[in-house]
Amino acid sequence: MEAEPCVPPGFRFHPTEEELVGYYLTRKISSQKFDLDVITDIDLYRMEPWDIQGKCKLGYEERNEWYFFSHKDKKYPTGTRTNRATTAGFWKATGRDKAVLSKNRVIGMRKTLVFYKGRAPNGNKTDWIMHEYRLQTSENGPPQASLIIIL
Repeated sequence: MEAEPCVPPGFRFHPTEEELVGYYLTRKISSQKFDLDVITDIDLYRMEPWDIQGKCKLGYEERNEWYFFSHKDKKYPTGTRTNRATTAGFWKATGRDKAVLSKNRVIGMRKTLVFYKGRAPNGNKTDWIMHEYRLQTSENGPPQASLIIIL
């Protein structure tokens, strides 16, 4: 049984992109402890977006954003492409990746994805949006955890 995070009444979690990448993602990848575990680990591509809300219980209020750590799943064992398919659909990248800056230095990247029900290329676009953050590293380096925000 998982222990629910214990946060005080009135607690709000609204980190900046710099804090998400520079503090939370950096500490997660280097296996450092957090003062308060407010971001849950999930296997994002083994579940549907509408099932995710129940995995993130933080505080007492209803929220419309959920924060998670998840590892990228490779489409092919020796390839570099990411598998973003679920049983009911797939996450499709939109636009270009955006840089996350700290003191005018790029520390990470943000990719925006939209969930489509069905199979590509005939999927139906939904209102589910995800921001996937990664540290600024070599694209061919070892797989790392990503910080995911579902909107």
